[in-house]
Amino acid sequence: MAMIIGTVFHEFFTQLSAIIPTLIFVMLLLTFSKLKARKVRISSFQAWLIVFQVVGSLLLYWVLRPINPILAESALICVLAPTATSAVVVTGMLGGSVAALTTYTLVCNVVVAIMAPVLFSLIGQHAVLTFWHSFSLISLKVLPLIILPLVVAWLMQRFLPSVNKKITSFHGMAFYIWALSLIIVTARTVNFLHEQNHLDKTLAIEITFLSLVLCALQFFVGKRVGRRYRKTISGGQALGQKNTILAIWMAQSFLNPISSLGPAAYVLWQNAFNSWQLYRRRKAVRKKDTRIHQKA
Repeated sequence: MAMIIGTVFHEFFTQLSAIIPTLIFVMLLLTFSKLKARKVRISSFQAWLIVFQVVGSLLLYWVLRPINPILAESALICVLAPTATSAVVVTGMLGGSVAALTTYTLVCNVVVAIMAPVLFSLIGQHAVLTFWHSFSLISLKVLPLIILPLVVAWLMQRFLPSVNKKITSFHGMAFYIWALSLIIVTARTVNFLHEQNHLDKTLAIEITFLSLVLCALQFFVGKRVGRRYRKTISGGQALGQKNTILAIWMAQSFLNPISSLGPAAYVLWQNAFNSWQLYRRRKAVRKKDTRIHQKA
């Protein structure tokens, strides 16, 4: 529904694009406010996922760039994008390890906050500037957006516990903020496409198909890695469920705006797969309840 609203009323919601960074900040703050610093335990499980995310995104870009730079940028952002804040909620509904995924969400966001300015400085719209000039411009936009919510959350936990407790009580608001963000970024993407008089439709289809392949691949690899640590569900959600709001914003801000079609299409694929997973989970729980009732 959010994507439909953003598409139909794109001219209006595009005007709200300036508040996207604020919405992302609030979503991350609501997520990190529940994460205690002393409970963060980084294991080889998180390490392997990070390695795949960073190395995989760079490798894809290197392979696809000679074919088409925009396709390469789209693939890069679809893999490099950090885990969605909503992934923690979905993991809990699927019966996975919430603690392991919350830790990975934190680690992943920190790594992306460091990696993104470096990569975008070299390949993005600011690549024509000197490296340090480009790096500083992008860092000022990306680092505060991702790292500051974590710092604020932990400072409140330490010095303003009552305020932090109040904020955690609004944790469910993250879903509605995400929905509003999705409306705005969809509107911005549609509005951008409307302004393109000579958009390569073949390229658009290729990007859309590539995002489907990458979505399936990341869920598959995440589950395979997670299986080794008895965290199959958490592994799949960690790699497969992306913060597409942040990904679209980064692509539109620092890369070729057309590359944002990748994470925009990714929204459809990951939510379709999550819906199927939740359906299977609910069906399995009902069967189990029926067997227990019959035995009783």
